[in-house]
Amino acid sequence: MQPGQFITLEGGEGAGKSTQLVRLVTRLRDGGREVVATREPGGSPGGEAIRELVLKGNADRWSPVTETLLMYAARRDHIERVIRPALERGAWVVCDRFSDSTRAYQGAAGGADPALIAALETFILEDTRPDMTLIFDLPVEVGLERAHARAGAEMRFESKGQAFHERLREGFLAIARAEPERCAVIDATGSLDEVEEAVWAAVWGRISVHG
Repeated sequence: MQPGQFITLEGGEGAGKSTQLVRLVTRLRDGGREVVATREPGGSPGGEAIRELVLKGNADRWSPVTETLLMYAARRDHIERVIRPALERGAWVVCDRFSDSTRAYQGAAGGADPALIAALETFILEDTRPDMTLIFDLPVEVGLERAHARAGAEMRFESKGQAFHERLREGFLAIARAEPERCAVIDATGSLDEVEEAVWAAVWGRISVHG
């Protein structure tokens, strides 16, 4: 059995990850692969329950450290119940956000200690780590404008202010610079079709999708 592949999509608010996830999953399934599409926080019943706590309410509802612990509680349940079983049976997993979001949101933007986040990664993720990460990048003001245009109940992070989101963007780009063999930065300012083609080119170039 061929091992599954784990692809994560990352980026700030309004970057278009969710739309591009659907398009990527469709193309992978058209190639005959079993693909599990999922998201964080969430992806499992326990993870979705924690999502309700984390993404709703006032901006200062939780401290960055508390957010980090909540995110990793949700992530562990997601790994145990969804991600790891799918990979073990040879399926591909495509996830809207994963551990890089904690590094960027709670760490780079929120100020949680990187050592805490690194320790949680070690003990919670174990060997369940992305094979490839697509980081969707666009100017903060563009992303926030898009995010507020689709405004719904889950707007807690969108309300954290421009400076938070500037740090967030730089946090994601720093991850890409530190791990270029895993991460591909996608210019998210183009049309949906242009971004889709950039995503597919990146995946095609780095992961074996030829078979």
